[in-house]
Amino acid sequence: MSEVPELLRTLLSAALLASAVRLTVPILLAALGAVFTERGGVVNIGLEGMMIMGTFWGAAATYFTAQALPGLVAAVPDLAPLAGMGAAVLAGMALALVHAVVTVTFRVDQIISGVALNLLAVGLARFLNILFFRVATQSPGIEGFTPISLPLLRDLPALAPVARNLSPVIPLALLLVVAGHWVLVRTRFGLRLRAVGEHPLAADTLGIDVYRMRYLGVLLSGALAGFAGGYLAIEQGHGYLEGMTQGRGFIALAAMIFGNWWPVGALGASALFGYFDALSLRVVALRIPYQFITVLPHIVTILVLAGVVRRAQPPAADGIPYAKEEE
Repeated sequence: MSEVPELLRTLLSAALLASAVRLTVPILLAALGAVFTERGGVVNIGLEGMMIMGTFWGAAATYFTAQALPGLVAAVPDLAPLAGMGAAVLAGMALALVHAVVTVTFRVDQIISGVALNLLAVGLARFLNILFFRVATQSPGIEGFTPISLPLLRDLPALAPVARNLSPVIPLALLLVVAGHWVLVRTRFGLRLRAVGEHPLAADTLGIDVYRMRYLGVLLSGALAGFAGGYLAIEQGHGYLEGMTQGRGFIALAAMIFGNWWPVGALGASALFGYFDALSLRVVALRIPYQFITVLPHIVTILVLAGVVRRAQPPAADGIPYAKEEE
């Protein structure tokens, strides 16, 4: 009973909120990617694999940039992590391009392709890590971005733990939510992408290149998933560690469904998962079985999907291959 007040303090602490914000970011970025690919009608189960590639290449590019250009890195402290983030995004897009070619052009089952890419990414990351660093499961340590503090909020005692020493990726991720919503609602690209995901034949009749739009949607998902992996490696892990994604690519898919295929909804759902992820780390200090705590975010994922999936409204043509010549 004496642990109950301690548990309540943990649940309501600013430190837990700050940790939740940090852990929300990788889920949110991957969920945004899932929104774009599924709004275009392509299911991307391979987000987890794209995140894995992002973790490895993010860490490797950061490390080798720092080693190859020490003088320049000393003059521009964030140059190495910027190079790492760029490599992570490109790695995610490379794997996404494979998914797009296989599913859009050759119309292979999208679930099978995604699962195959996830398996490929695990083996490829281990192979490359041995090739580059002579060990199988981790890279050397790397430095992340220079932390920032948010003006005004950092001076409020209740919000100081959240607003100080932030990764610059965190406010950028929030801006991407706003930008993603605006793109989908207000821009020609967003309207065409949604049209392709709802009724590709009608979109094709109106002169929209269905294949091109679906390629772009999948590539965007790969870029954002790679970005999420780069954030994990550069900002949270300060290096690559095998298995560091811990299924967040799959949790991101659940967040997308919970958010009803919209960026703002994905933000709310990702924050929920991020909170329980942070909680699983915080309450380890209490006398609660570790095995139960570590599966808590996944239990929440299952419960959310079980309660929400019936009310969710996916794009009408989501997961359905399109073949122009057969229509």
